[in-house]
Parts: sequence; structure tokens; C-alpha cells
Amino acid sequence: MLVAAGSGTRLGADRPKAFVELAGATLLSRALGGVLAVPAVEEVVLVVPASHLQEVGGLTGTRQGVRISAVAGGAERTGSVAAGLGALSENVTRVLVHDAARCLTPMPVFTRVLAALADGAKGAIPGVPVVDTIKAVDERGVITATPDRAPLRAVQTPQGFDRGVLERAHAAGTQATDDAALVEALGYDVIVVEGDHRALKITTAADLVLAEHLLATGSRG
Repeated sequence: MLVAAGSGTRLGADRPKAFVELAGATLLSRALGGVLAVPAVEEVVLVVPASHLQEVGGLTGTRQGVRISAVAGGAERTGSVAAGLGALSENVTRVLVHDAARCLTPMPVFTRVLAALADGAKGAIPGVPVVDTIKAVDERGVITATPDRAPLRAVQTPQGFDRGVLERAHAAGTQATDDAALVEALGYDVIVVEGDHRALKITTAADLVLAEHLLATGSRG
């Protein structure tokens, strides 16, 4: 599943983020190309704003033997992922939830997530060590704690799950910033595998410039 329902407000764009161009191609089309390169992928659901469903019509159908469909996203991420789950074929048992904004994610990241699921994990997500010092602050901006960064990870996508577990997690109705948090709330262990700093989430104009540099220097795969 490719989630592309973000507004793009922080990017300063006049269109949803996934439809912003990066070196001549939209983030969505670049992300889709990366997903289709993963041999284990059999089906892709594009989750996009309702206003742009017709715009992705040319991306749907069947490519490289992979069925591609599109569905309208929700007001929040959890609603968008739930909509994508509902559009998947019944025979799908493992689900990857990937952000179109992470359109430069290298193939090995997908491979590591899928390998963890194949080994029996109910959930697996990529993450990279936190390099900045982290501070917890109160409503006044006063520091209340300095967590040890050694066990901390900045997580990325694709996040992979057993489909039944992910569906039950969404049925619980809890809002969260990622799907792993919903699965954790049900009491399941979620494995963190090695991520990649190239799998950056394009959120601001500065991120777009960095992504352009990575493409120009051939630093994606």
C-alpha cells in the first residue's frame, strides 16, 4: 500500500505532496517505481486525496504482473491506511505500508522488512539511530528530561505487518502517527530492522533539495 494522501502544506506546495515533482517526476510515481521493483510485491493500492483519484488513473491497472488500484484517503493517516486495507484483495496476507514521501527508499530496506515478516514477526519497521541529542520539554519550553539516545530510533517506511494483526489494530480505532504504534497498543512485538538515511521523508522545501541532490549523485539504491 502506498499512502499519498498528505496535503503538502509544510512543503509550501499548491497541490498534495505526492503530486509535487522531483526532477521531472512526481513523488508518487517515483515511489511506485520503487515498490514495483520489489519482487515479492503482488498488489499495490494507491491511497490518494479524493480530489486526485482521476489524476492517478494512468498509474492503475497491471504492471509487471502487479495489480495497481487507487482509493480515496481519509482525513488522518489512520483513516487512509484503513481505506487502503479495505481495498486489498482477500488473498493478501502481508501488508507493506509505505509513504510516497519516502520515494527514494533503497531496495534493501524493503528486503529487510519482508525478511523479518518471513521469519514470523507480526510487525517490522525500518529505523535509523538518532544522532541528535533529544530533549523533553514542558508547555513553557523548559527541559524536563534528556533521554539516552542509544536505544532510540527514527523510524521510516515501509512498515510491514501481518494483515490480520494490522486490521485488528485499526479496528481498535486509536489515532497514531504510524501503524506500528497501533500494533504495539494491541500487545504485539514490532521488530525494528536497519533503515537507511536515504529513505528521508520529503516534508519541507529543504528536503526536496536534498532529494534532488541524492538523485543527481546516484545515491538512491
